[in-house]
Amino acid sequence: MATSTVLITGGTSGIGRACALAFGRAGYQVAFTGRDEAKLADTAAALAAAGVAHLPIRADVGDEAASERAVQETVARFGGLNVLLNNAGISMRARFQDADLEVIKQLMQTNFFGTVFTTKFALPHLLKSKGSIVGVSSIAGYRGLPGRTGYSASKFAMNGFLEALRTELLDQGVHVLTAAPGFTASNIRQVALAADGSAQGESPRDEGAMMSSEAVADEILKAVRQRRRTLVLTGQGKLTVLLNKLFPGITDKLVLGHFRKEEKGVL
Repeated sequence: MATSTVLITGGTSGIGRACALAFGRAGYQVAFTGRDEAKLADTAAALAAAGVAHLPIRADVGDEAASERAVQETVARFGGLNVLLNNAGISMRARFQDADLEVIKQLMQTNFFGTVFTTKFALPHLLKSKGSIVGVSSIAGYRGLPGRTGYSASKFAMNGFLEALRTELLDQGVHVLTAAPGFTASNIRQVALAADGSAQGESPRDEGAMMSSEAVADEILKAVRQRRRTLVLTGQGKLTVLLNKLFPGITDKLVLGHFRKEEKGVL
């Protein structure tokens, strides 16, 4: 049986890096993108130490040509593609009334269009392999979160895109998974954009109390193997999605109260 190949966008930190190692240790050849040369080299070294065949690709998935090149380089190196893991993403923490519109555009470009671009170019190869498309979404893609209007919008868009695509591909053998990790200990909050587009630089949450990126990666790998439709992680995440379906008005108030405690000076 031929070795399977995964392409992971945003594979140099957090969930993306953890997925690179989890899939690699499970026998996959791993191609991964990132924008930072040092982080690309660091992840490559970790994969090499684990004996994983890998390909680091410097690319910004929000750039259409870069997304196409990432897929082309992956297929040229490994001969095909079995799993596309759309993980690259950025967040924000600012009230919409204070946020520069460029912040919203940037989130949509990376989180939504990055997924669209890479999926478009990967799809012919995934149709051939009857492979998997994964979108690393968020609870914010099921329930709009205050202070994260652009982030929630981008993840709702991702969820709708993947649901429509899953339906289109239903009889063509391609598996589509939407994964919502819930609050995870990763660097996405440290690099979340403030109202003016600058990096916030610190997380308002207790990272040690959250699910680890490694645990999330293991769950995503398992869901790919099981060809699941959706994956919602953490008790808090599952409860939020359920309450929002059953009691949306009450959930509005609960979510606002929760985030007011976290976002002093933002909400």
